[in-house]
Amino acid sequence: MRLSKYLAATSLLALAFSGAAPAVAAAAETTADTAGGGLEEVIVTAQKRKENLQDTPIAISVLTAAGIEDRNVYSLVDLGDGAIPSLKVAPFFSRPGALIMNIRGIGVLSDSNQPARDQGVGIYVDGVYMGRPQGLGVAMYDVESIEVLKGPQGTLFGRNTEGGAVSITTRKPKGEFGLLAKGGASSFSGYTGELHVDLPKVAGFSVKLDGVLTGRNGWVDNPLPQAEDFGGYEKRAFRARVLWEPSSNLTFDYAYDTAYDATTTLYQQFLARYPGSFTPAASNTQSTKRIDVATMGVPQLESVGNTWGHRLTGEWRVTDGLTVKSITSYRDLKQDQWDNGSASQSAGAFLLPPAASFLNRNFGRFSTALFNQDQFSQELQLIGETERLKWVAGALYFREHVTDNARAFETSTFTDAAGLANTPRGIDYLAQRIDRASEVTSKSTGVFAQATYTPPVLNDDLHVTVGGRWTKDEKTGRMRTINGVNFPVGSQGQVVGGLLSPPPMNSSWDRFDPVVNVAYDISDDIMVYAKYSTGYKSGGANSRSLRYQPFNPETVDMTEIGAKLEFFDRRARLNVAAYDGKYKDIQLDFQAQYVQTDPVTGALLTTQRTTIETTNAPGEGKINGFEADLTFAATDNLTLSASYAYNKVDIPATINPFRQANGQFITVPVPIYQVYTPENSASIALDYERPFRNAKIAVHLDGNYGDGYYANYTDVAYDPVTRAVTIKQPKGDSSFIVNGRISLADIPAGGGKATLSLWSRNLLDEEHVFAKFLDPRFGYGGFFNEPRTVGVEVAVKM
Repeated sequence: MRLSKYLAATSLLALAFSGAAPAVAAAAETTADTAGGGLEEVIVTAQKRKENLQDTPIAISVLTAAGIEDRNVYSLVDLGDGAIPSLKVAPFFSRPGALIMNIRGIGVLSDSNQPARDQGVGIYVDGVYMGRPQGLGVAMYDVESIEVLKGPQGTLFGRNTEGGAVSITTRKPKGEFGLLAKGGASSFSGYTGELHVDLPKVAGFSVKLDGVLTGRNGWVDNPLPQAEDFGGYEKRAFRARVLWEPSSNLTFDYAYDTAYDATTTLYQQFLARYPGSFTPAASNTQSTKRIDVATMGVPQLESVGNTWGHRLTGEWRVTDGLTVKSITSYRDLKQDQWDNGSASQSAGAFLLPPAASFLNRNFGRFSTALFNQDQFSQELQLIGETERLKWVAGALYFREHVTDNARAFETSTFTDAAGLANTPRGIDYLAQRIDRASEVTSKSTGVFAQATYTPPVLNDDLHVTVGGRWTKDEKTGRMRTINGVNFPVGSQGQVVGGLLSPPPMNSSWDRFDPVVNVAYDISDDIMVYAKYSTGYKSGGANSRSLRYQPFNPETVDMTEIGAKLEFFDRRARLNVAAYDGKYKDIQLDFQAQYVQTDPVTGALLTTQRTTIETTNAPGEGKINGFEADLTFAATDNLTLSASYAYNKVDIPATINPFRQANGQFITVPVPIYQVYTPENSASIALDYERPFRNAKIAVHLDGNYGDGYYANYTDVAYDPVTRAVTIKQPKGDSSFIVNGRISLADIPAGGGKATLSLWSRNLLDEEHVFAKFLDPRFGYGGFFNEPRTVGVEVAVKM
């Protein structure tokens, strides 16, 4: 679809409701949560100031604190069921310790689980940018709202927001005593606990303490005794926050947080054999149904992440029309990885004929890694307002240092010829060869400004916004180790241990990201807008490469039109947006057979060694789609909501610049698929409340649909002569996940209020393979969604 197809529909929709303007105008002076039963006003900070969602000409979806509780969201991982249709959250392959975040199909196409690579969706917590996909799965604190800003946010949010941004806001100290305690139990020996304490203000200081813990066993049992099951987790987090108000116009908000996030890898289930493949008997139990016991027991450890950080936000209201804001932050992250979830697949990779023996053959590829990162950021904002002009300007400095290493080795041995039995090898995991290690320091500096002007025409209903941001990124890094060979600093271009030491990366890029937005108030309750914006994902280098060659940033230019409407005496709210964009310099990974020669003698060093190289694809991709969010207060007790997103990303077929056959480069373009993005996704919800004696009954039910997506963006094989796809990548299943919660709330309890809740995620126990993979050596594998989880919770609020 093209933008022009949406334009007429969106304009007609806005005009159709404009006839209701006089009826709703009478209610304009009343607040949104009055006794008239209107919808509550939703406050957002997408433009660096607090504004009504309906007055903000940006496509935004908001999950409020109530919505977070109703859906039992404890971390960003829990948004993977599709609560916000344009946002896709998924683990990186089988590893919940690093998340993939896509908005409108943009964010992650290649592997971002590396030090010198970035994601295309920016994650912010209380204004602080989270630099790595590792650590995003930690338990969240007392969250006030999650704002999903759709489309490029390059002007106000900067680098790595080509797809959009996710802004998480937590609750501030209140300055008066308050306590909220929660405890619960659920399926798979699950447990939850929360404690949030507000202390009274003393000498201008208000203190808030937050503690969260949650955990469960895995939902696929590992038959090996003493080994961890698959799909389990243990999360705990603590935060102390101090708000100092030395005067009425000056505040300092300090927070310290620390979190522990232990997860076990997901289990890749063997789905079906590929014709001609052969697998050992133990792993040949193919099934298209979700299993609860792994077909083979293998060693498995928890992957543990530890994060901690400081944030200091100072805010000085110089005058009624000018505020100065400073956000200073330092964060530290350590994440290890222990992934043996694909053992049943790797066991079949021998290509042995049926008569061959598996006795004493090793299998169970343990993919391990250690990731360390620290980051510092400083942002300064000037926020001003006059009668006709609202503006914001500022500057940002960001620096991070990241190191990683990775090993892969086989953990188990078959003890019979048929492959029915196996035993652990009993090796020292940390003594195994380091396959790759790298380090990188990234720095980014930016200045930005944006202003919205309301000219004295058209009854002050026209609002014109222009802005821009200049950014400079610098990255310096190097490969420290490849295949067990350590490269000393300064050894680039030399032969070390039989390998050519790759050159270091010393790259920089700068760019300008503009925004233009024209909004018009058709009435007090109807606004239409048209917006042009750009964003980018930073360049970098691939640490899975033997050459460590830098690649350039990729960019998105997008035009968006939208409408925001409230009607039926503000009982109904409808926000729609349509967009069309260009996707350029797309960062793609290709496998290559890389031949190394001695730079002095010309002697062959390594023959047919596989490497993964990243290149910026030529050509121009296309992005287009449509989004709608509807909320309707059907009665004073019943609220219905629905959201829909159509996201289409077309990436031009691209030549693998490294692929050769018989010494000749293959110049046939390879089809490229957008990954981790359902083309159609939707969410519906029902919320009902009614008084019950001295308390109230609250019921929440939501359903979330997605029509499946690819997990690999290139086909397994492509015939260079016929140009036919010989083995096509499988696509994940469509899904419909239902969640529910029923509560007896506001029960009088010793001067406070208590709530008893029964909840379920995946209430109907729907099952689908969300990510499918094909290796012709053995067949099809994939990851199933989680089974039904049921839990109870008790909460007390004082």
